[in-house]
Amino acid sequence: MSEQAGDKPEDGQANGTSEDEEVIFPEEEAEDERTDLEKAHAERDRMREQLLRIAADFDNFRKRSRKEIEEVRRRTVEDTLREVLPIVDNLERAAGAMTDATEISAVTEGVHMVLRGFEDIASRLGLKRVATVGNLFDPTCHDAMQQEETDEHAPGTIVAEIVPGYYLGERLLRPAMVVVAKPPTGRGDQGGESSTDGDGASE
Repeated sequence: MSEQAGDKPEDGQANGTSEDEEVIFPEEEAEDERTDLEKAHAERDRMREQLLRIAADFDNFRKRSRKEIEEVRRRTVEDTLREVLPIVDNLERAAGAMTDATEISAVTEGVHMVLRGFEDIASRLGLKRVATVGNLFDPTCHDAMQQEETDEHAPGTIVAEIVPGYYLGERLLRPAMVVVAKPPTGRGDQGGESSTDGDGASE
């Protein structure tokens, strides 16, 4: 009887555990998993709110930028029209003076004054006229409306301006419509015939 009592294992050994080992129950593992999941959800919600806030800020910036651009465009148009209105006033005065004018020279002088006023305003706005007559044709700033046969100018030279062109700063606002010189028709043929006659004579 005593031997059987001595061979009987202790309670801890019978359960396969020692007193120093920590026993983890399934309920505690589930609580840890839920905690990590809650952290992930919280991080997801935080990032979503941050993205929504950034999107709202960008939308506000876009609307504000569009409004500022429209305001700058409106002010630019207003400033330009404010500069041009005096020219219209002078043209109306010139038109009114034409009915009562007894000398054409007075009307001509009035029109020239209006044009000088326009040139002053154009200079302030950065508007510059495209050079035409006497210059070589440049397709980047000239439109050739027609060609004129002439011996007085080299081929490709602009001999007349139909509609002026303008630069606004460095940008071409409107090309100039011009007439370009070309060699007279038949001049090359006549030269060819004389060359042929000469060859026959040499033989």
